[in-house]
Amino acid sequence: MNPIDKDKVKQRFTKAKDSYAEHAIAQQQICQHLAEQINLFFPTDVQSIFEIGCGSGTLTQLLLKNIQPQHYIANDLYEDVIELQPKADTLSFCIGDIETITLPHPLDAVVSSSALQWMQDIQQVFKRIHKALKQHGVLAFSIFGERNLHQMKALTGQGLHYLSSAQLCAELKEIGFEILYLHEHDIDVNFTHPLHVLKHLKATGVTANTTDFVWNKQSLAQFYADYAQFAQPQDTGLTVYPLTYHPIYIIARRVI
Repeated sequence: MNPIDKDKVKQRFTKAKDSYAEHAIAQQQICQHLAEQINLFFPTDVQSIFEIGCGSGTLTQLLLKNIQPQHYIANDLYEDVIELQPKADTLSFCIGDIETITLPHPLDAVVSSSALQWMQDIQQVFKRIHKALKQHGVLAFSIFGERNLHQMKALTGQGLHYLSSAQLCAELKEIGFEILYLHEHDIDVNFTHPLHVLKHLKATGVTANTTDFVWNKQSLAQFYADYAQFAQPQDTGLTVYPLTYHPIYIIARRVI
């Protein structure tokens, strides 16, 4: 397991900001599903929402439209995300590392999509969120699970350490949350060549945790050959190379 270099994460996602929206197919599907569940489980009188890792603004836009809170505070590591966000009088920004910045409080809700896997100590983040929420405040998030990008981890040894849904729920319950909703599934994004897998990862900033891994002609050729074990022939005669995303969705309410 490689340590998470927050400076590298910031650098890679900054570079990918202009290509992220086009290539982050799975992340956009995840935002849609999370927003649909938030609409079902959130109370009708949510006044203040804090979003961790707003990125290209997909979830931000959906919640501003559907929930319409009086105050929506969007957070990310780098200021460049501000230009990607929807324009709204109720929207403000809190830029910085969620593990170190002061969280506004008290909040009705904290939301996050495809960002919390980058935390160094997610238990401490959950504790900080718990403290910032009002009694019965809601935390709704998606995070990637153990099967996420398993093809890349198998072939390169690179990747994040992912928690299971059971581990996440156990940590939340220990802190003082009750679980209102839990769901997980796989999303396979298919490519026509392993090279396109690498280009996709670069365009979405997901390579932010790779360390000491250098691509050259030989290592690329080996990667292409090894990726064949994941190849899936189609009825059309084409062969696709899947890349698996494994989102976990959790909605939890502060009860203690």
